[in-house]
Amino acid sequence: MPEPPDRPLLPHMRLDDLLAELHARLEGALATRDRVHSLLDAVVSIGSDLDLATVLRRLTEAATHLVDARYAGLGVVDEDGRFTEFIPVGVPEHQAQLVARFPHGKGILAAPSRDRHAIRLGDLHKHPDFEGFPAGHPTMTSFLGVPIQVRDEVFGNLYLSDKAGGGEFDEEDEAIVTALATAAGVAIENARLYEETRLRERWLAASTEITTRLLSGVDTSEVLGYLAQQAREMSAADVAVVLLPDDEDKHLVAEIVDGAMASEIAGTPVVISETQCGSVYRSGEAASIADLRYANCPMLSHRGFRPGLLIPLGTRERTRGVLLLGKHGVCAPFDPSTRRMLDAFSGQAAVALELADARRDAERLVVLEDRDRIAKDLHDTVIQRLFASAMTLMSTVRLIPNAEAGERVQRTIDDLDETIREIRSTVFALQNPPTPQDTSLRGRFLAAIESATHALGCRPTLAFDGPVDGVIPEHIGEQLLAVLREALSNVARHAGADEVRLRITVDTHVTLEVADNGVGIPEQGRRSGLRNMADRAEALGGEFRTLPREGGGTMLVWRVPLP
Repeated sequence: MPEPPDRPLLPHMRLDDLLAELHARLEGALATRDRVHSLLDAVVSIGSDLDLATVLRRLTEAATHLVDARYAGLGVVDEDGRFTEFIPVGVPEHQAQLVARFPHGKGILAAPSRDRHAIRLGDLHKHPDFEGFPAGHPTMTSFLGVPIQVRDEVFGNLYLSDKAGGGEFDEEDEAIVTALATAAGVAIENARLYEETRLRERWLAASTEITTRLLSGVDTSEVLGYLAQQAREMSAADVAVVLLPDDEDKHLVAEIVDGAMASEIAGTPVVISETQCGSVYRSGEAASIADLRYANCPMLSHRGFRPGLLIPLGTRERTRGVLLLGKHGVCAPFDPSTRRMLDAFSGQAAVALELADARRDAERLVVLEDRDRIAKDLHDTVIQRLFASAMTLMSTVRLIPNAEAGERVQRTIDDLDETIREIRSTVFALQNPPTPQDTSLRGRFLAAIESATHALGCRPTLAFDGPVDGVIPEHIGEQLLAVLREALSNVARHAGADEVRLRITVDTHVTLEVADNGVGIPEQGRRSGLRNMADRAEALGGEFRTLPREGGGTMLVWRVPLP
């Protein structure tokens, strides 16, 4: 029986092709399914955290994994399109800092956010906007850039480079990354809102604490220190400086410093009329500084600080000072939300300072009114009664036959007279209390006595009889002050006294009396100091005398006429 002829193999080959095509399509579907699952996992992972830094890091890493890219980066842009932050992924650690420092949001890196759509290149070197890499930067070829939008606002750009195996990014890669960036926009917005809410709560808590401290009587410098600390921490700055004007309103002085190099910066003055700090102080408007190295801010410009922020303390009508914040090294500038919050924070702090000043002024006014009432009572009541008592005793002396009794009454009269003089001196002191920076003649007398106390070994007593500040001319006051210092110096060097009494009397003449209970003036002692005092008196048409004091010691009397 003959064998049947062989069947052609073509049907079998067609079936193999179909099976291979079906297998390829199944593999493609499975791969697509896996990528979709990976995309969904990435979206869930990104949205599971409310910390913005963590969200951005996870987004960049997820994009790298989804398209098998070797390098990835995420740049956060500001209103001007410049990067405020850059997160590199896949770059070796020793190059990561260089990569994070290099991007500036220009050239090809600006294309996705500028055009608001993805850009995909087989070789980024051939793109007309490519500006090259700096020395030490990894070499990159294929490129995929996708903008990240939060609603209608461009938040930043997601960059991927060098697809695994040396291939190029395809349409599917672009679609996957675009979908991921779209989903990430919602997570980023949630994280930003959460972060802004937390910051706002902290600002409000700090403002409340400042108001509470000021109104409870805490020292203003301590409160300003707390303000600087909170502002530095909440704005992620490295240093915070509170600049306050000097007495002449010509310089701003770094009164409070918190953070890096505080001891070197504290006390540094800046000229108001020549610096940006002074411009903010005069205008009452906040200002950002891109690079403090090129700003006329001598306290920070040469110490390695880069981004800066100037916030006025107060309102435009009344600025009390300036808050200066600085970041060290190459880093992102202060973002607009931080500037707005700091502006509001400093404004609330300035209001609290105004309230505290008003409270202190009210307390000071109460004290002054009380002092004035006491002075009037002393002058109108106590002195008059003492004077009447002294006059009564003086008329009684003549009626006392016993000499010893009359002498005792006379001593009592003298004591009453001395008491009246001391009360009058107290009245003048109450009506004209010294201030912390007292430049009055009376204040300078008190300061001279205070400075001589240590050398004397005892505290001198000083009594004023008459209106010292209102009558004594400046040229006589200067001579009187010089004589007072010379007299105290002589007592400290030569007298060995443990009691020194001074009196300044003002009527038609001004008289200075310096009495001590020391060893007296030796016969053969030096006379140069006494001669100087005598010459000063003679130049003003007055006189100078030295008298032995009853009970031991010396009495110096320096007296000159008033014009």
